[in-house]
Amino acid sequence: MSGNADARHSGSIRRSRVPGLTTQILIGLVLGIVVGSVWPSFGVAVKPLADAFLRLIKMIVVPLVFSTLVVGIAGSGDLRAMGRIGLKAIIYFEAATTIALFLGLGLANAFKPGAGLAVSIGGDTSTVAALSQNQQHAWDIFLHLFPTSVVDAMARGDILQVVVFSTFFGFAVAAIGTMGRPTIDLLDSTAQAMFTVTDYVMRFAPIGVFAAIAATVGGRGLVVLLTLGKLIAVMYVGLAIFAVVVIGGVSYLIRVPFFTFAAAIREPFLIAFTTASSEAALPKAFEVMEQFGVPKNIVGFVLPTGCSFNLDGSTLYLSLASVFVAQLAGVPMTFGQQMVMMLTLMLTSKGMAGVPRAALVVLTATLAQFGLPLEGAAILLGIDQIMDMGRTGVNVMGNCIATAVVARWEGVFDDAQMKAFATGRAYKAA
Repeated sequence: MSGNADARHSGSIRRSRVPGLTTQILIGLVLGIVVGSVWPSFGVAVKPLADAFLRLIKMIVVPLVFSTLVVGIAGSGDLRAMGRIGLKAIIYFEAATTIALFLGLGLANAFKPGAGLAVSIGGDTSTVAALSQNQQHAWDIFLHLFPTSVVDAMARGDILQVVVFSTFFGFAVAAIGTMGRPTIDLLDSTAQAMFTVTDYVMRFAPIGVFAAIAATVGGRGLVVLLTLGKLIAVMYVGLAIFAVVVIGGVSYLIRVPFFTFAAAIREPFLIAFTTASSEAALPKAFEVMEQFGVPKNIVGFVLPTGCSFNLDGSTLYLSLASVFVAQLAGVPMTFGQQMVMMLTLMLTSKGMAGVPRAALVVLTATLAQFGLPLEGAAILLGIDQIMDMGRTGVNVMGNCIATAVVARWEGVFDDAQMKAFATGRAYKAA
């Protein structure tokens, strides 16, 4: 008996010494930078591992969003409440993204990262020109909300269309009363199974992160960080200001300790940062915010909707990058012209999806509309991966706090569960 007890004790000690997922992801990040800079060819060669991880994540997203959102809406049985939740989420999204846009504009005018920069404006713009063909007009964005086939939307991974269909379907299941209970039970079981699948997939996150960073550094080199270092520095300063001042201020207003919140979302934040994809972090963000005290129906609605309508980091980048290109090209813009540009970005940015390169598509559309050279966007393309990491991390952070804002606004945020979650995390860390 004593030998068995000793074996179990030694086994638990060995397990306790295994670093947590967050630590493993950080180790993968550092190793990726080292391998990509020292052995660039090997770094590029392991990129398929990153692609495989992202495919596993995308495999999870659609069934998780569909099942969670339908259960959240139909299970609540209160359609009027869901209407209130949607309206409050949109109000918060608009306020947050507007602040982000004007913060980027202020930083661009204060630091002038593009003024006098010794970078040639002439170059191959074929890639950027092709991206600009994908720009959307206001009616295109509106019509894109509604899928002609939900199967097609799910196959393409179009989260916004899946959200629209799931909302209609959830309302319908709630409307048929007790007849909808088997559907709710089935989808609730599906959601729980998908959370378990998420845990399985997350075990591969450190490998995926390592491969993604190694391939980026190996393909572009560390020099890409120095070429346009001022712009990168200004953007990351802006993102830090937004995270600490705006998101921190919002946390204070809704009585959620900022550092407790930041510790809770560190894993989805790191996944978003290292993969530059909001979708990659979505499953873990779902799980964490439910554990943090936000009801399932609010998490299921606000998080996926925010992936298209509340991209705080991307909108900050768009305003900064637009003015940067004007400065780079030596095109003076009056305050009035910059205001018109901001209003344009406030509309066009709402059609962005939380996937890599979406911000660049909106940027090229805006540059073309205001007569600014697409060559400027071609230059930004070389460092877009580095900048995409930061803005995507803040996108996820902003969407996570949005779920807490709406839950507090509705009066359903569970403070006891938040404290229990924070205590549990502290205990695990110890």
